[in-house]
Amino acid sequence: MSESSSSSSPTPGSTGTHVFVTVGSTRFDALVQTVLSEPVLDVLRKRGYRTLDIQCGNSDFDTSHLRRDADDHWQRAGDLETSIWRFKPSLKEDYERADLIISHAGSGTIIDVLRLRKPLIVIPNPTLLDNHQAELSDALAGLGHLRSSTVGDLPEAIEGLDKSTLVPFPQFDGSRFRELLDEEMGYQDHTSPGARR
Repeated sequence: MSESSSSSSPTPGSTGTHVFVTVGSTRFDALVQTVLSEPVLDVLRKRGYRTLDIQCGNSDFDTSHLRRDADDHWQRAGDLETSIWRFKPSLKEDYERADLIISHAGSGTIIDVLRLRKPLIVIPNPTLLDNHQAELSDALAGLGHLRSSTVGDLPEAIEGLDKSTLVPFPQFDGSRFRELLDEEMGYQDHTSPGARR
């Protein structure tokens, strides 16, 4: 499979070969089905990925080409070994193991992944009623922390992802969070003279 190393934009840090996809606790049929489609699988192979885990939540998708191992767990062997399951108590180990994460745009998932400094492609779910997911993913993509995409543009997002250009997400600063909260709530700066009564 040496042809994959000759692709025009090799994956920086090419030792990593594992992709993790998550839809969280929701249903996102289009994302799961698209990740299992040949255009996406083909670009993942070309970028050097060899294993793919998908946390599919309550999503419906075509399982005809997959082997069912147990309730809510499917496998597919081949040059991109694939495992699909619905839920686990925690995804922390899956995030830590992954070299690339493709995710729905849930804020908790995004923050957890960015704190681990993992390359992240976020796909807002257009079936949700509000647009907060798209606003959050677009804002963080604008700051360079992640790549935001649509389901239809996922192959191009994977192909064009250059991990070396992603801006590391700042570590949590409790004092800055407190300042932002105070500003938002209209409280005075408690360190300034006369701030406390």
